Amino acid sequence: MIQVADRASISVGSVRLDGRAFLAPMSGVTDVGFRRIARRFGASLVVSEMVACDDYVRGDAESRLRAEGAGVDPHVVQIAGCDARWMGEAARLAEASGAAIVDINMGCPAKRVVAGECGSALMREPAIAQELIRAVVDALPTTVPVTVKHRAGWNHDNRNAAEFACAMVEAGAQMITVHGRTRTQGFSGKSDPEVIRLVRDALPSHIPLVGNGDVIDVEGYLRLREQTGCDAVMIGRGALGNPWLFARLREVAAGRPDPGPPGLDERLAVFRRHVDLIETLKQGPRMLHEVRKSCAWYARGLYGCNALRLRVWEAPDIAAARALVEDYFAQLIERQRRLGLSPEGERGEMDGSFSGDEAA
Repeated sequence: MIQVADRASISVGSVRLDGRAFLAPMSGVTDVGFRRIARRFGASLVVSEMVACDDYVRGDAESRLRAEGAGVDPHVVQIAGCDARWMGEAARLAEASGAAIVDINMGCPAKRVVAGECGSALMREPAIAQELIRAVVDALPTTVPVTVKHRAGWNHDNRNAAEFACAMVEAGAQMITVHGRTRTQGFSGKSDPEVIRLVRDALPSHIPLVGNGDVIDVEGYLRLREQTGCDAVMIGRGALGNPWLFARLREVAAGRPDPGPPGLDERLAVFRRHVDLIETLKQGPRMLHEVRKSCAWYARGLYGCNALRLRVWEAPDIAAARALVEDYFAQLIERQRRLGLSPEGERGEMDGSFSGDEAA
């Protein structure tokens, strides 16, 4: 196995983190419940869903909910926008809500975001991006660092990640996260670790660089660290229904053996906890949608997961969805006991079931 020497902690400005595996911001995914679960299992930094700064400042209820920390420490709010005044006001609100770090999204590839000259569109306008960072830095106490998440560039012919990252640090950013795809790639193709390496080489040594893209297991984490020299790794889709990945990375980083994937009993117990959090923290008709997604995530890769996903999507209410999952795991546990098979021995894949996007 690839080996990477790890110090126990990493500093972002005045904020000290207890490890180097972070949870990526994902729209429709990294709500408070999801972040609590990831943090409990060892993610040293968890980031809110992206918040549009103008909606947030105007008091939009959904935006305020997205920015809520609710016991997640350190609390990180990711904001997006293209107007310096709105960005500064949003940063003040985030800090008032308890944010220890304010992250700026300069990588989201979504058409609706890019059309508003936000997200990855800012990589074509580094001077404007610097103005936004300065406005956010000026709006915050010096104890609250500003960080930036961006992409490799706009397209293959315009991969300006290294130059862009340096410009953001010059404007006041204290940590950079780079997703190794361009805006035009979206989430297709492969993330390019070479781009991340070039950014690490270009940045001042005291500025942490976080690599992001295509890390779904322990080996991928170690490989990205080794190939790029990045100080930490941000994990998005690989964490869906898999908070144990952070616990495994914590053990490996400490020089202990990889404990491996969870057993069925533990997987079911964490599913129950996650759905409890959804029911406690969510409101309105989307609760059932969120529970359905969680059902699919925690069964992913297990025998018969596709059939379960289809049945759960037809469940009329949360109780029915939970009952389907309870029965599914009971059958898997019995099957494992009777046949002595690994539950992942006959893998089924969830095709096209992920609807959220990493924010960058």
